[in-house]
Amino acid sequence: MKAHSTNYYNTLVEIAEDCPIDKGEMPPVKGEKKTVANLQFEMLYEHPYQYTSDEVLFGVFAIRKAFEEGEMDEQRAEYFSKGQPCFRASPLTKRYGWGIHSNEEGKIAMYGAETDEYKKLLADDAVKKVKAMRTKRR
Repeated sequence: MKAHSTNYYNTLVEIAEDCPIDKGEMPPVKGEKKTVANLQFEMLYEHPYQYTSDEVLFGVFAIRKAFEEGEMDEQRAEYFSKGQPCFRASPLTKRYGWGIHSNEEGKIAMYGAETDEYKKLLADDAVKKVKAMRTKRR
């Protein structure tokens, strides 16, 4: 079974063109169950450059599905056996104003669009740029 990956290297996922805000905003908690945006935010805010995109996306999926510890390897293989949306489709980059930077090792961190670090990454020609997906069609 071929494994697909969502990891980028030395790349900045810029906020979406139609993002309604121009600065990083913490996703609001809606109801009792945390949203995908809440879980992604918590992992990245508390642990910059600790996880790869694959680790965060599968980690959030595993939390929401409440897998048992013994089935994680099998579920991970199944999850990555087909292509998965990357952080270009994340609510953090599309709605909440966060850019996602992948370093040379593929480890990721998020930066609010208003921050100096985000602006430095945008201006750095050595960093590849990809835009987050738009929420609405043109």
